[in-house]
Amino acid sequence: MADEQRRFKKVILTASMEKAKPGCDDGCCGDAPVKETASQTSCCSQAEPAMTADIKANDLIESKGSTRVYHVEGMDCGSCAATIENHLRQNPKVRSVSVNFPAARMHIEHDNSIEDIVREVAKAGYKAKPMSTRRSGEEPTKTSQTAMIASGVFLVLGLIGTLAKLDAYLITALYAASIVAGGLKPARSAYYAVRSRSLDMNVLMTAAAAGAAFIGEWLEGATVVWLFALGNALQTRSIERTRNSIRSLIDLAPPAAWVKRDGELVHIPVEDIGVGTVITVKPGEKVPLDGVIVQGASTINQAPITGESIPVDKEIGDTVYAGTINEHGSLDIEVTKLTQDTTLSRIIHLVEEAQAQKAPAQAFVDRFAGIYTPIVFALALLVIVFPPLLDMGTWEEWFYRGLELLVVACPCALVISTPVAIVSAIGHAAKRGVLIKGGAFLEAAGHLTAIAFDKTGTLTEGKPQVVSNVPIGMDGRELLSIARTLESHSNHPIAKTVVAYASERGIAARSGDSFHHIVGKGVGANIDGAAYYAGNLKLFQELKTPLRELEGRIEGLQHSGHTLVIVGTKDVIIGLIALADTIRGTTESALQGLRQAGIVEVVMLTGDHEGTAASVAAGTSITRYHANLLPEDKVAAIKKLQAEGHKVAMVGDGINDAPALAVADLGIAMGGVGTDTAMETAQIVLMADNLEKLPHTIKLSRKALGIIKQNIWFSITVKLAALALIFPGWLTLWLAVLSDTGAALLVILNSMRLLRFKG
Repeated sequence: MADEQRRFKKVILTASMEKAKPGCDDGCCGDAPVKETASQTSCCSQAEPAMTADIKANDLIESKGSTRVYHVEGMDCGSCAATIENHLRQNPKVRSVSVNFPAARMHIEHDNSIEDIVREVAKAGYKAKPMSTRRSGEEPTKTSQTAMIASGVFLVLGLIGTLAKLDAYLITALYAASIVAGGLKPARSAYYAVRSRSLDMNVLMTAAAAGAAFIGEWLEGATVVWLFALGNALQTRSIERTRNSIRSLIDLAPPAAWVKRDGELVHIPVEDIGVGTVITVKPGEKVPLDGVIVQGASTINQAPITGESIPVDKEIGDTVYAGTINEHGSLDIEVTKLTQDTTLSRIIHLVEEAQAQKAPAQAFVDRFAGIYTPIVFALALLVIVFPPLLDMGTWEEWFYRGLELLVVACPCALVISTPVAIVSAIGHAAKRGVLIKGGAFLEAAGHLTAIAFDKTGTLTEGKPQVVSNVPIGMDGRELLSIARTLESHSNHPIAKTVVAYASERGIAARSGDSFHHIVGKGVGANIDGAAYYAGNLKLFQELKTPLRELEGRIEGLQHSGHTLVIVGTKDVIIGLIALADTIRGTTESALQGLRQAGIVEVVMLTGDHEGTAASVAAGTSITRYHANLLPEDKVAAIKKLQAEGHKVAMVGDGINDAPALAVADLGIAMGGVGTDTAMETAQIVLMADNLEKLPHTIKLSRKALGIIKQNIWFSITVKLAALALIFPGWLTLWLAVLSDTGAALLVILNSMRLLRFKG
């Protein structure tokens, strides 16, 4: 056994090392060391493993050491996040910082106080507050909306004044007030962006508005500022809907639970409830904490966690999970996990970590934007200076075109094109019981052409069921009665299955005595004065019971994947009971769905013998199978598929299949509810214990890839069109702003289609 364990660990390590090649694909690490795990290779703060054995859901609030998580308000696009990071990195008491724009989260390790960090973020023009355990009700700040409205009011007053031919100084003052009201926050953010050597939209907009005012285009400057503020307000409102995918998960579990104190039920905050406390959940209420039922029975709707549409019956001894709904009876539940350690908290943590990770497409866009923006900025300066010097036009004319180039220089829509789509897709999947641990894995799922499945517990139920009984020389009910009598004194899983099968059909056991186990072979007892036995073929061969024509039938059933319980005496066989690990009811529809989603090869990998594998393959749309496999053999089968040019996913239970999960292009674990190993090993976790959600996940991933491509090409096309319109003089400054903010808003709205994806 020790040798087997050592070999198993060696296979996992080897598979991990082969999959985790040194280096960093997105170029963000420089010479930083690469972190390798059994499930992925990661580098820098953007690609931390989604979950390790040491990480707890409490890390949502405060993790080891002095790392904390803050909610950040007021960010307009990814460049704002970069400004905050660069600003805070200049503080000697900040060890590390990572700002996730789509999720509005900042992970920061610092030695100074929380108040100091909040003040530093405020200096950069944003608002930060530390995350609390219960985070529902977080809403974006209203300051930006107020500024946008005030700017618009002054702009309208200025326009009215112009039409009414009021005093020119008054009109200029109104436009100036519009610029100040709407541009104060961007100007403040621009100052800190420049200090941190960032060229974000705030810098470009501030320069454009100030330049317009400088050349006397006060109406143009006010229009630019107001359109920018309006666009930001609409973007913020839209992106908040994608962030609500997390908030809705947080709000699944109630903040308090009923606990019996001095004979009365009192409402206690979940943070104050410890392990071992017995809580009461009334009919229609949500379960507040993970636990085990100690009193009562009910039907539990687990859809919020697993995505399963059919409620599950629960009774004493069964486990229930925070966030699920008690539909009928009152339950007394003994708490087994603190609020920060519940399955729901772990799901939330995984989703938030996943949303912070960059997909390869996003890394490419970020690199492109990092080159594009300074080039266009430098071009704008050249346009302002050289044409007038070469007597190709007036200073005012080329200064105005330079300002247009500044506005066009901001790649806001391009930068936001990928992360918003990823956040939408991951949030959508999480609400349906599928955890995708990062944008890279979402993208990988969209490129799959082959999926390999473990058999036991994945394609099949994982436990034997009686599929037929063959009485010989007697009635079938009589055979089952004798079998139940014999097997009722055994704790073997097969014996329990036979007893349960007879009990379901109302077949009672007979009276017997002298019950005894025959190790490795079966059981025996005296029934009605005769010695009966139930066991395997080896038992009756040793008893020298005549088999005659039955021997071929027995071998045929065994070859087709059945486990046999033979019942008889020393003199005669009275019947056969055949058991098999049955195919899940959802397996075939899931496999058909995968074929429709574009999966070319559906492969089964199993350690069972050839007959069992062939039987399961014949009952499903498996394209090929491999039997009698050890863990290292499954790894070899995955590598063979990859050598054929396939992008391969492995679907298993996250424990015995760890080597294959590690070497596959994508590891998918099923049955994640309550299973820590499944959550830690694979890159995608199907929370329900079936494959129903897998085709939807593949289709969602491919839809997300399509939307990301649409967003990128649309953003680039709009920028190129705006650039082309500048030099003929057809583009105005306010149209340039409208093209930028409008494109960003359309990209966000396009990405939000993933929130309503039906598949």
